[in-house]
Amino acid sequence: MSPPATPLPFLLLATLLAAAPLLPPAAAEPEAFDVRRHLSTVTRYDVSRASNSVVSAPSISDECRVIHLNLVARHGTRAPTKKRIKELDRLAVRLGTLVDEAKQGSDTASLKKIPSWMKGWESRWKGRVKGGELVSEGEEELFNFANRVKERFQDLFDEEYHPDVYSIRATQVPRASASAVAFGLGLLSGKGKLGAGNNRAFSVLSESRASDICLRFFDSCKTYKDYRKRKEPDVDKQKEPILEHVTSALVSRYHLKFTTQDVSSLWFLCKQEASLLNITNQACQLFNEDEVHLLEWTDDLEGFVLKGYGESINYKMGLPLLKDVVQSMEEAIIAKEENFPDGTYEKARLRFAHAETLVPFTCLLRSFLEGSDFEKIQREEPLDLPPMPPQRRNWKGALVAPFASNNMLALYQCPGNDGKKTSQDQKNSYFVQVLHNEAPVSMPGCSNKDLCPFEEFKEKIVKPHLKHDYNMLCKKPGVAAEEEPSSFSSKLYFFLDLLSRKGYRFKGQDVKTEL
Repeated sequence: MSPPATPLPFLLLATLLAAAPLLPPAAAEPEAFDVRRHLSTVTRYDVSRASNSVVSAPSISDECRVIHLNLVARHGTRAPTKKRIKELDRLAVRLGTLVDEAKQGSDTASLKKIPSWMKGWESRWKGRVKGGELVSEGEEELFNFANRVKERFQDLFDEEYHPDVYSIRATQVPRASASAVAFGLGLLSGKGKLGAGNNRAFSVLSESRASDICLRFFDSCKTYKDYRKRKEPDVDKQKEPILEHVTSALVSRYHLKFTTQDVSSLWFLCKQEASLLNITNQACQLFNEDEVHLLEWTDDLEGFVLKGYGESINYKMGLPLLKDVVQSMEEAIIAKEENFPDGTYEKARLRFAHAETLVPFTCLLRSFLEGSDFEKIQREEPLDLPPMPPQRRNWKGALVAPFASNNMLALYQCPGNDGKKTSQDQKNSYFVQVLHNEAPVSMPGCSNKDLCPFEEFKEKIVKPHLKHDYNMLCKKPGVAAEEEPSSFSSKLYFFLDLLSRKGYRFKGQDVKTEL
């Protein structure tokens, strides 16, 4: 797939921005403006859910029963990373210099324009040598999310906990594994004997970073790394006119000699303050609504190009995860068809990872496309970039991948028209529902239905991706295409034993011991 088309030539875009410094507010947001809804992937989960106006009534019969759940979730709200903490420390020094320069000038009226918080400002994270950890707000996001999942799928989680029945998996990055723990505490609260909350212990499995091609496929994909390295300078150039426009506006407004780097750091500070500290009257107040919309678009542009539909390798490399999801559903169907007793087969596979995991997986499901994009992407044609404000767009980081964002794939078993299943159409009795951030979504690959027959789901949504091979796509050395490893490929040994007794056979390489 070739790179996305450039929306406007650089000079034309710059001219339009200069000629129209104030953009009309988006028609889709008649309610009071809240900057916390426009922080792209730094948006809090509850804020994002409240912002999502898409309503989809699930077409699920009362006779249908959920038999398996797949979850792919991003970690919850986290502290800024070590690299970003250093950036904020540099910003504090820079703001002090700008204020001092203004004080040395002869224009006393200009001093009154300087926001009071900026004088002597220091980063809230000053002195921190580590960062990126899950914060208490992130813990609450996952804990509360788990309680809603448990309530929504009561029949699925009514069984006594066993790690092979309710599999919880995370990457080795602490904020992801901590998110898995917070979710597990909510899911299993009241089911044990530990503490006042009657909690219980549970297991969280993790694969080595070096071999985790299921949840950290981007780490092992040389093709993707090369693409990202090559494309990042282009993205910076596409963002440059916006940053220059906003910088010019801030210089004029506050009479301080801001640079585009200053504005970029101030926008980052705004996102951290609004998301983590609920502070919107400091850095965020520097920008008007139109500037916030433009800066949000630059973040969404970056996510689209470097993680989303901007290039097909971004999501094709997520094929091992898609295979893992489908495999788990096929195993659940076998267990149902063979009448395996409860406690002998998996009912939920719950995964916790990163935006770099969730966004490609969302793209594999063909969510958040514009207009005719589905037809284009089926032909592997380049997609246009997300429309600039004030135009509306589907691709918004605040909706696609906020903190704790998630995709759930619920597998339902439904009776036939006569209330009975027949041997020849057994698999047609199973349906897949995709929920993004807990809201059912229609699937373009399944005639825009929100409940897709499992066989149709495999044929129209999964099968087109299967012509690709992870090792070939990612130029993974030393591994033959047919030997593609599967992260978390250790099977449930009691489950395999039961299947083998039923006559099913598995390749030896599919079974791997977890250490």
